[in-house]
Amino acid sequence: MNLSRWLGHVLGIGGVLETATGLVLLADPSWLASLLLRAPLAGAGLVIGRIGGGGLLSLGVACWTARTTPWSPAGLGVACGLLAYNVVAGVALAVAGRALGGEGLVALCAAGLHGVIGAVLLIALLGRAPRGV
Repeated sequence: MNLSRWLGHVLGIGGVLETATGLVLLADPSWLASLLLRAPLAGAGLVIGRIGGGGLLSLGVACWTARTTPWSPAGLGVACGLLAYNVVAGVALAVAGRALGGEGLVALCAAGLHGVIGAVLLIALLGRAPRGV
């Protein structure tokens, strides 16, 4: 598969995953925090979780829309934003998962998924854009 198709596919996958995660955070941020970090959210944490959910929903919609024109300036901007998010989320989840020891397996798996998506995005973005774009 060429890099142009890779980038479009990764943006599509990101669109689905981030939209779904955003919707879960909007509906019940404490459930996702408990699953990933073994600690529920309360009070202000619920509000921050829902705001984060709105941000992920927005990123997911942007990724889904950009998947058809991944090498356009807007598509590249969305891809770079998705890369930045995956790096931050992957590192944060890896640190948290490691701190949880044996109970951090779900967080470490999520960190690994973010790492894979980030690596594929980086490879595609560092590759050459198709000619004529």
